Amino acid sequence: MATFWVLFGVVALGAMLAACAVYTAPALISDWQIRETAESVADARISDGKCSSKIAIHICDLTLSLRQPNGTMTRRVNYVFAGLHVGDFSAGVMADPARPDRVTTDLGLDRLWNRTITLVVIMAALAAAIFGALISVVRNRSAASRAAG
Repeated sequence: MATFWVLFGVVALGAMLAACAVYTAPALISDWQIRETAESVADARISDGKCSSKIAIHICDLTLSLRQPNGTMTRRVNYVFAGLHVGDFSAGVMADPARPDRVTTDLGLDRLWNRTITLVVIMAALAAAIFGALISVVRNRSAASRAAG
């Protein structure tokens, strides 16, 4: 029964690792690509946004809307960063004029290194926990088979 709970934990941690890769990493990668060319965009706004804090980890989910000649483009971004902060966050919409589909915020660009380090540390910790749990299952199984045999 203990093996079941360890494997259940591995699946849960794996899902968290996948969520980091699917929801947080793409916005971070595109922000690195436009960090030097991004400019404030007058025809853009944050149509929906929310930041929450847990101890010193901040998670912001934003929906950015950019009006273009062929219609309104929306993009959801997720930022995870560390630090002590009291009060509300403010953000302005920015984009690379050559690539307006990579719309972001000054909040995300200002905390680019922080976001990168935070994501790497979280993903490394999750991967280490998964690896450690799988190693413990293998060791426990081999110890049990040696004891029985």
